[in-house]
This record gives sequence, structure tokens and C-alpha cells, in this order.
Amino acid sequence: MSQEVRVPTLGESVSEATVATWFKKVGDAVAADEMLCELETDKVTVEVPAPSAGTLAEIVAPEGTTVGSMPCWRRFPRAARPPPRPPRNSQRAPRPRRQPTRAR
Repeated sequence: MSQEVRVPTLGESVSEATVATWFKKVGDAVAADEMLCELETDKVTVEVPAPSAGTLAEIVAPEGTTVGSMPCWRRFPRAARPPPRPPRNSQRAPRPRRQPTRAR
């Protein structure tokens, strides 16, 4: 399953930005919240973090591309989840009983 990366809100009067720099290439591993790229506007430069961990599968908007409210401009599959734990053994060895202590 892939995770979409969307253009973040750029500001009230800003409707589009230019992809300035990609920090990752297709096939690179990406950690959650790791910076993926920088977007530049005439007013601000915005760093775009990864929403989750995974591997970069596709760059839809290469450097120099103007992006706006596009539904998706990059995808990467989520990291594989660890395998489920095996069920607990229902035939555990019985616990030794505590010996009652005598009051002195």
C-alpha cells in the first residue's frame, strides 16, 4: 500500500510553489518525519517531511516543477509491518505454589 505526499498548506495568499530540491531518490529508504524535499515560493521555503516510513517509489513532480493543490505529487510504500507474534502457549508449566508461612 502506498502513502501519498501532498503539498502542504503554503499560506493564505500563496497557491503554488516550485520543487527546489529533493533530498531522496527513487528507491531510497525514508524514515517518518524525515525531510523529503524543499518547496520554494516567492515568500517562503517549505520543507516537506515524510508522513510515514517507507521506500520512495515514484517522484511525480521533479525539481523545477510548479506544484499547487495537486491530489498527489509523490508516492512511496509504507514500511513493512513486523510479523505478528506467535500465540502464547496455552499449555504452560504450572507455577509452584507458595508454602504458607507460620506466624511466630
